[in-house]
Amino acid sequence: SIFVNMWMAINVGKARKQYEVKYPQMYHPEPNHVFNCIQRAHQNTLEGVPTFMFLLMTSGLQYPKISAGAGLLYVIARIVYAKGYYTGDPDKRRYGGFGHIGELILLGGTISLAFHSLKWWPCK
Repeated sequence: SIFVNMWMAINVGKARKQYEVKYPQMYHPEPNHVFNCIQRAHQNTLEGVPTFMFLLMTSGLQYPKISAGAGLLYVIARIVYAKGYYTGDPDKRRYGGFGHIGELILLGGTISLAFHSLKWWPCK
């Protein structure tokens, strides 16, 4: 996850130079500019990191292997999402949607941990 975020940040930095968007300006003034797509893909990913990390950590306490697999699925989906978003085509933004499967698996592991911790579900 860290390396994917770093990769996206480097892409934003390269795009800033290429499209001459200076700091602290967040977006290119032209509404549907390619730079804006690169910036938004990175920003959208950053917004989801805290939730992903929390679910990965808590689910991993009880199901480490399943959580690792679900986390890998999520990270791969973020790469696919970014590649699709960089094109500027709105239909290609959905390509990384399979990452939600990983999130749901992590959420299930977190809920299971909570139920076991509260003794609402018998432990194995």
